Amino acid sequence: MRLLLRVLAPLIALLLAVAGLALVVETVTAWVAPSSSPLVVPWPAWRTAIEGLTWQSGSVRAVAIVVGVVGLFLLITGLVSRRHDVYLADPVPEVTVTTSPRSLARAVGHEVRSHDDVVSASVVASSSKITVKAATLDPAEEVRAALRDRVTEMLVRLPLARRPRVAVSVTTTKGVK
Repeated sequence: MRLLLRVLAPLIALLLAVAGLALVVETVTAWVAPSSSPLVVPWPAWRTAIEGLTWQSGSVRAVAIVVGVVGLFLLITGLVSRRHDVYLADPVPEVTVTTSPRSLARAVGHEVRSHDDVVSASVVASSSKITVKAATLDPAEEVRAALRDRVTEMLVRLPLARRPRVAVSVTTTKGVK
């Protein structure tokens, strides 16, 4: 979701900057040469078209609905894309300690990859669940149990406020040992 915000924010800013620039250019043109026609935006044509509209017009209602839907979409996108921090045990009541899911995934990933039988691994973490996908050359079930125990022991050592669920899946890859 953050990627969507990283794309939307510059696009909206660019749109507002272009609209602002057009407004400044049109204003300066109207001040310097009031009798000349508009430079960029056809204001007189738009004015005559708008003068015939009322609040009951279908086009006005359609524009209002589109603006409302876009605004609701932007509001929901902003609310959903908040940071999803992982809370750690507070050292004192006045201090709140958090870490990012990426940092937790990185720590678990180091622990998983340090296992001798793991060839490769990927870890995704959130405050409620940690998903580990690993590849091994050995029988997958033995390595899966060992990795689950190893991750669980590591989570006990971390001062997490809430212990996340752990899901471990291991696949056996073909290769030379």
